[in-house]
Amino acid sequence: MNDELVQTALEECRDRMHKAIEHARTEFAGVRTGRATPALVERMKVDYYGQEVPLQQLAGFQVPEPRVLIISPYDKGSIKAIEKTITTSDLGVNPSNDGSIIRLAFPELTSERRKEFVKLVRHRAEEARVAVRNIRRGTRHELEGLEKDGELSSDELERAEKELEKLTHELIAEIDRILATKEKELLEL
Repeated sequence: MNDELVQTALEECRDRMHKAIEHARTEFAGVRTGRATPALVERMKVDYYGQEVPLQQLAGFQVPEPRVLIISPYDKGSIKAIEKTITTSDLGVNPSNDGSIIRLAFPELTSERRKEFVKLVRHRAEEARVAVRNIRRGTRHELEGLEKDGELSSDELERAEKELEKLTHELIAEIDRILATKEKELLEL
């Protein structure tokens, strides 16, 4: 029974930590490297007939060249709204359209801009680490509550906390690996 309580708490913790890492991955995907990729724009919210809709639900994407992204809206009436969203974003590109598709041409990143993006991904990685640590803290409080209620012995609590620490270190190392990969992509000329 006690072991089940601990395992359930640790499984919930693991799931929540993995979600925090997945969130960090999607945040990193939205940071521009020198290449065009749909991940840069697909999560942008477009005002579509009064509703905030993710761009990926309104259009298809193609990357015909490394620095060109083509957005093909399913509804041609949404082109102006999509263009407005991209123009007001922090992407730093000007969309052009021919009435049926939107073309984004990504300029070469300057070294200053690359350094700004590296700072940004480091900040987002730190946010992910903090999220993982907060989840660990919540799980630790939950386990201490079980001990206080007499459902766990102090030895069981200690074993569970060691497992929790091990899990936390593994997932923070995963965040660091993702960060290192993204930094390499950003600094690659």
